[in-house]
Amino acid sequence: MPKPRKIRISDEAVFETILQLCAASWPDETVRPEDIAMTLYEPEWQALTKRIRLAVKQLAEAGHVQILRKGKPVSPDDFKGVYRVQLSDSFWHDTSDELITPAE
Repeated sequence: MPKPRKIRISDEAVFETILQLCAASWPDETVRPEDIAMTLYEPEWQALTKRIRLAVKQLAEAGHVQILRKGKPVSPDDFKGVYRVQLSDSFWHDTSDELITPAE
């Protein structure tokens, strides 16, 4: 079986995918990082998990999402293990038109 071709996924695409999946599941559900990775590139989704974790952390620090462990919000600075993501309440009340993403 041929090896899947490597593709480039922009940081913007990662941030947008996280927010789109969270918005689609909000307010009743949370999103697994695995689902985010599979949406971006299913053939090699495992290779994206660290990148997803970093993007989720950055979005949480900017106040766009919450990171949950065992159903409870945790700090983006020290979460470990299995986690889920959901939009923060402030995401819906933000009056700016621009998504604040980290500088590269």
